Amino acid sequence: MATSKIYTIVSERASRGSKSEFTGTVSELIDMFSYTLEVGACYQHEKGNKKINRQPKTIKGLITNLNNAKTNAAANGYSDTHYYLKEV
Repeated sequence: MATSKIYTIVSERASRGSKSEFTGTVSELIDMFSYTLEVGACYQHEKGNKKINRQPKTIKGLITNLNNAKTNAAANGYSDTHYYLKEV
């Protein structure tokens, strides 16, 4: 029986200085952030925005797509929310 690795993603909002942590496997984290990925994908057709993969295979791909999705959805093209992997 193969066990999936557990990761912790930190969401940091620069404007408020707040941080939130989310822990789970890659598939659990994709489910957790599915709305963020979906919203970012809705804006991917606009000029200058990135293409969003809603089902990334790796944790690195998930974090990249979360950051791109937040930037795509930002009104001014700059998101104050940043996601990164917490080192254990």
